[in-house]
Amino acid sequence: MQELKAYVVEDNATIRENLIGALEELTCVRVVGNSATEDEGLQWLEQNAQDWHMVIVDLFLQRGSGIRLVQRVRRHSASQKIIVFSNYVNASVRKRCAQLGVDAVFDKSTEIDFLVDYCARQCAQVTQEAGM
Repeated sequence: MQELKAYVVEDNATIRENLIGALEELTCVRVVGNSATEDEGLQWLEQNAQDWHMVIVDLFLQRGSGIRLVQRVRRHSASQKIIVFSNYVNASVRKRCAQLGVDAVFDKSTEIDFLVDYCARQCAQVTQEAGM
């Protein structure tokens, strides 16, 4: 199966570690890096522009904002996905994320399974496209 490289921007270490563990155990996602701030995340994403398939971003970070990070990040291929994973998800947040081109939004408290399913579907799609 094709491996998907993900970068995680999450300031809560416990949530970050649990998320990385779940994604790597249950899907083909391999987390290639992580950060707790907007600027660190943006710097890594810019320096490794071709080296990620998805970025998973929390809205509230140690420094900066997930929304600002989403606004600033540049995709270098159509297959790169931007995912918001936050405790602060409501209709207006989902609408704003859609306006910014976010591919998916998940609520940390109720939708972790949906995030894992989404990632698993991305794995299957990439594998199918690669003809494996």
